[in-house]
Amino acid sequence: MKKNTTPATTDTITKSKKRTRNTCHMKPKPEPEAGFAISDIEDIQFREDSVAEIRASLLKWYDVNKRDLPWRRISEGEASDRKAYAVWVSEIMLQQTRVQTVIDYFNRWMEKWPTVHHLAQASIEEVNEMWAGLGYYRRARFLLEGAKMVVEEGGKFPRSVSDLRRVKGIGEYTAGAIASIAFKEAVPVVDGNVIRVIARLKTISANPKDKTTIKNIWRLAGQLVDSHRPGDFNQAVMELGATLCTPLSPDCSSCPVSSQCSALLKTKHDPSALVTDYPTKVAKVKQRHDYSAVTVVEILESEKGTVDTSDSGSKFLIVKRPEEGLLAGLWEFPSVSLNEKDDLVTRRRTVDDFLKNSFGLNVNRSSNIVSRDEVGEYVHIFTHIRLKMYIELLVLRSQDLHRKKDKGSMLFKYVDTKTLATMGLSTGVRKAYNMVLKFRQSRSSPISR
Repeated sequence: MKKNTTPATTDTITKSKKRTRNTCHMKPKPEPEAGFAISDIEDIQFREDSVAEIRASLLKWYDVNKRDLPWRRISEGEASDRKAYAVWVSEIMLQQTRVQTVIDYFNRWMEKWPTVHHLAQASIEEVNEMWAGLGYYRRARFLLEGAKMVVEEGGKFPRSVSDLRRVKGIGEYTAGAIASIAFKEAVPVVDGNVIRVIARLKTISANPKDKTTIKNIWRLAGQLVDSHRPGDFNQAVMELGATLCTPLSPDCSSCPVSSQCSALLKTKHDPSALVTDYPTKVAKVKQRHDYSAVTVVEILESEKGTVDTSDSGSKFLIVKRPEEGLLAGLWEFPSVSLNEKDDLVTRRRTVDDFLKNSFGLNVNRSSNIVSRDEVGEYVHIFTHIRLKMYIELLVLRSQDLHRKKDKGSMLFKYVDTKTLATMGLSTGVRKAYNMVLKFRQSRSSPISR
């Protein structure tokens, strides 16, 4: 879908560039009621007296109201590199993930790998195992690759934004967070919370997803950042957006910078105006609907032809995903893409062809199959993908297994139940396996056909 870069300017009075520049140096007066269109953002800035007041008010509020989070307990006085490492891990985990979810993951991570040197010695399998359930696994791989890079180049964290940007997986936002919080570099950070706060402070009605808009929000955030306490100030703005200046229910009566908020001022002059009108709502990208058949293949090591949930002799076939793309490098059960209207017969035929061509598993002969059951369906939601999975359990006899060599970039292996339980599997794969276990329990212990 083509990205909409048209600024939302409906019901917005566009200010002239000349007037905007002149008023920046005039005596303080109420902010204009109108919003700024995309062409005007380059011409606006915070007045010096407003900047001083916003800094003081936000820092005072933050000192009293900041949440007690584990990555904030490491003071700058302990070790700046340890602080930088904690900030880095926390910020990567917090991307697309709620704070309450991250806390436990962060604590476990830091206990296992307390420094960047410890992390650099880990394997991708260990990292994925620790990350399992957080989603967006590419973040975990970048953490590991970045740690190896830091250690290989001397083991000291880069101090500036420009140097931090050279580390694998560290972008503009993360570099700003590390540099300002750990090393006190007076640089801004801009995330969704910061965009929302600044858009309301300055009634910016331009599309918040537009690259030019974001660039100018960074500029405005740079005007605000406090040179003496840049890390605390950046966290204060993000904290404000996360706790008070929320998308749908802002608590303006408790906001420390409400007197500076143009959006709030506008609501006092225009009964139809709402603070939540800013930033402009952007239509969400339409979710793609995908379908797949997931086959949990279990190979019996015994010749009895039966298996139960406690049998440690059986093995499961798992496949490693490509190193690029969705869920890169993770292990999963064999799966094939489907069309929306594929019925059971078509799904099984597709699965059978895939198993035979990829792994030398011939399931067309009935003597190979101990059991084959439809377990159920599960819908897994990614950011822009709605994946519907048809899950089945296929139990085969070991003596009929003819393992082929790895084909192309496809890697596969057989693991027992204990190993499977400890692997870093994605939420969707773990759900499929749990559905199989639940199905077995409902079928009363042994499965025999």
